[in-house]
Order: sequence, then structure tokens, then C-alpha cells
Amino acid sequence: MGANPKIISLWIKIPYTIFVCVLVPVYWVGRGPANFLWMSDIALFLMLFALWQENRLIASMMAVAVVLPELAWNIEFFARIAAGKDVFGLNATAYMWDRDIPGLVRTLSLFHVFLPAVLVYAVWRLGYDRRAFLAQTALAWIVLPVSYLLTDPGRNINWVLGLGPERQTWMPAPLFLILLLVLLPLLIYLPTHLVLMKLFKKLE
Repeated sequence: MGANPKIISLWIKIPYTIFVCVLVPVYWVGRGPANFLWMSDIALFLMLFALWQENRLIASMMAVAVVLPELAWNIEFFARIAAGKDVFGLNATAYMWDRDIPGLVRTLSLFHVFLPAVLVYAVWRLGYDRRAFLAQTALAWIVLPVSYLLTDPGRNINWVLGLGPERQTWMPAPLFLILLLVLLPLLIYLPTHLVLMKLFKKLE
């Protein structure tokens, strides 16, 4: 649970809840249930619980997991709008211009814009839980193999087959997955953990 009751405003909780309730059936029909395995989608859903329960650990885990990737998504998305350029060369936001994907699905995908702010706000209000790095690493070590084993390779969910929408071909797929399981915590989670730990002290 969070440090104190009712730290998070209802003005955050209620609109967030309504948004998720709209998104779930639209995504289910438009993209299929496997889409919910994306770590950003998992963060969106778990934050619904974290906001209402004011759960510091879950809020901290989701911040560790996706704040940095979501910031990168936003940079690429707005750079495409402003200059038509793919800044990182990963085509991570190309689907936002894919007319084969229903327009409402793409519109709801704009949750990537506000999710980082919600995560940082929640950690600021609740305090950062130092257990988040190890807990989120453990969660990723479950979600990524499941994404690899049980989803359509053409979707490349959570980029378990290559960085970006396309599959990589320069190493065996299982080896790439193992590499991802090692490098994701080291290059994404750990730096985010250290910054959040520095900025937001744990509340007792």
C-alpha cells in the first residue's frame, strides 16, 4: 500500500479509470488480447490498481519499466509530426500512421503521451520503493518469454525478436531473447531506478 491514504487525487483516478475502461474493449477487438502483453499496456493496467490502492511498489515498478521507453516513444512520435523523421531508426511509432489499424485504436494509443507523467506523478506523491528494480526485472523475465513463446512472431511484441517492428536476423532468436533479458534491466531499468531513487525518497 502507499504511505498515506488518499494521496492521489480523484481527479487523476477517475479519468484514468474511464480511459482504461474504454481502451480495453477497443484494443481487444482492434488488436487482439495478445496486445495487452506489451509492457506499456501492462503498465497502463497495473497503474490503475496502483492509483486506487496507492501502492508504492507497483507504481515504482511501472516507472522503472516504461518511463524511459515512453519518453523515447514521445520523442519519436512528435519528431515524426514535426519533421517526418524517425529519430531513433526503430520505427516504434510507425503504426500510428498505419491506416490498416483502426483509427480509434491509434487514437487511444496516445496514452503513451500521458502515461510517463502519471507514473512520475504517482512516484512523486507516494515515494519511490527501492524494491522496484528487482521486482520489475522479475516481472520482465516472465512477460518477455511469454511474449516470445505465445504470440504471433509477426507482431514482435515487446521486441523479443528484434529491436523495432522487424525481426532481427543477425543471431539466433533464442540468443537474442536471452540478451534482451540481460540488457533490458541493465540499460533501461537500472539507470531509471538510480535516477528515481535519487529524486524521490522512500516515504515511511
